[in-house]
Amino acid sequence: MGIPAVQKRRIGAYIIGRLLRRSDRFPLVLMLEPLFLCNLHCKGCGKINQPRELLEQMLTVDECVGAAEECGAPVVTIAGGEPLLHPQIHTIVGQLVRRRRFVYLCTNGLLIERKLEGFTPSPYLTFNIHFDGLAERHDAAVCLEGAFARATAAIRRLVAAGFRVTTNTTFFKGQTVEDAALLFDHLSSLGVEAMTVAAGFNYENADDQDSFLGREGTKELFRQILRRARPEWTFNHSGLYLDFLAGNRELTCTPWGNPTRTLQGWQRPCYLLADGYAGSFRELMEETDWDRYGVGRDPRCADCMVHCGFEPSAVLETVRHPLQALRVALRGPGR
Repeated sequence: MGIPAVQKRRIGAYIIGRLLRRSDRFPLVLMLEPLFLCNLHCKGCGKINQPRELLEQMLTVDECVGAAEECGAPVVTIAGGEPLLHPQIHTIVGQLVRRRRFVYLCTNGLLIERKLEGFTPSPYLTFNIHFDGLAERHDAAVCLEGAFARATAAIRRLVAAGFRVTTNTTFFKGQTVEDAALLFDHLSSLGVEAMTVAAGFNYENADDQDSFLGREGTKELFRQILRRARPEWTFNHSGLYLDFLAGNRELTCTPWGNPTRTLQGWQRPCYLLADGYAGSFRELMEETDWDRYGVGRDPRCADCMVHCGFEPSAVLETVRHPLQALRVALRGPGR
């Protein structure tokens, strides 16, 4: 399985077109957060700890669609919070799909049974289901017993109904290579299209600040995981990003590659840090001091290896240096 050819072609054409026009900075993925409200209180996430007045607010359909039009990125990831709690989520997704945006709807899967009616299978719509490990670890991370089983059931339901399905896994301290392999075997057996992986980012508002891997811990874990990769494991990443996770190459962060639109505006500088908000996408791109951020510049970035900042860098490197990407593909990332 893997990303459909139509999506690869369109994103590739978009990137090449921007590079030919000598665009210095351009988005690849819009990170859209139409709400912060969630039906879980995960230990490693600070989103649900927003002030109550923000938890009660939601972006409108027009604001969501307007953000996608303003930004122009070919991919829109709808996160939160839990986006299925938005009463107009079907309309938001439908409007974006009609505009031929590739939509990744990020969900913990708990509301799929109730909310699936109203969605239609499409090459432009992917349900991205959250897993933080095998059953015991996942349930502990999201603070809800049985969450793993319900998310697994949601994938089975979605795949049977003909939807594209990917998964999103965040690893924390204590994760073993053996359990990671068992998780990837489990998810692959369910028929998911691909799997997104990352190490947890230490949000300032996260309840548990002692569970993050750190940069060296991330490299060691992913190096061992990728050395054991099986042919049936398909990751929703470029080979160069996986090679970066394994510590085989350095990449600089591209924070504008995945700009974030939240209830408060366009978040500076990225999905993970909130140093204020711009009133428009143009203002975000033109008036943010991008040189302030990244490893070696901002101490908050020191341990970050998350895909929202580094996958755009890897994708651009792949386009600019395809032979590097080919060499990694031939030897396998992590080796």
